[in-house]
Amino acid sequence: MLTNKQQIFFEKLKELYGKEVLPSFDIIAKDFGFKHKNSVWQYFNKLKEEDLIQEKNNRFYINKDLFGAVLFSSSVKAGFASVAEDSIEKRVSLDESFQIDNPSTFLFTVSGDSMIDLGIFEGDKVVVRKTNIARDGEIVIAYIDDGYTLKTYRSKNGKVWLEPANSNYPNLYPKEQLIIFGVAQGIVRKL
Repeated sequence: MLTNKQQIFFEKLKELYGKEVLPSFDIIAKDFGFKHKNSVWQYFNKLKEEDLIQEKNNRFYINKDLFGAVLFSSSVKAGFASVAEDSIEKRVSLDESFQIDNPSTFLFTVSGDSMIDLGIFEGDKVVVRKTNIARDGEIVIAYIDDGYTLKTYRSKNGKVWLEPANSNYPNLYPKEQLIIFGVAQGIVRKL
């Protein structure tokens, strides 16, 4: 169990360095305002003992299982209220859930309201896996004729088009070109 000072040290370590390789004790001592790197070593010994820090190839990392939000195994009903059990299933990270740290995964901010009937609203972040291939019914970011757009990809009888999810907007049929940039994997919304 960590003392209050050790917990504060650890939280600051996470905040400053995240998932990156932790720098030398000298740098950490300087960043934290310690006079000696020995102080850092004493904290590290306790954090290693608690499995908060791990060592690989003589480099230190914060345990990757400590990042992300807590996922409770009980669900919350959107209908009638029910008793929720406080049982933690695991920690989840958007990085892992959507492979955000993968070089072919991108986040885009939605502008406009053409996809609201699918629950995609202005300001949402769309997680997109880069690919130039899409299947009928997938939500894509595509370049059509003169600009990029987020729509549902449609393909039937050799014809392709992009379909909005708002009846105020027409289908988009390519006049010259339709290039798929990527397929949406999910959305992230801040309330």
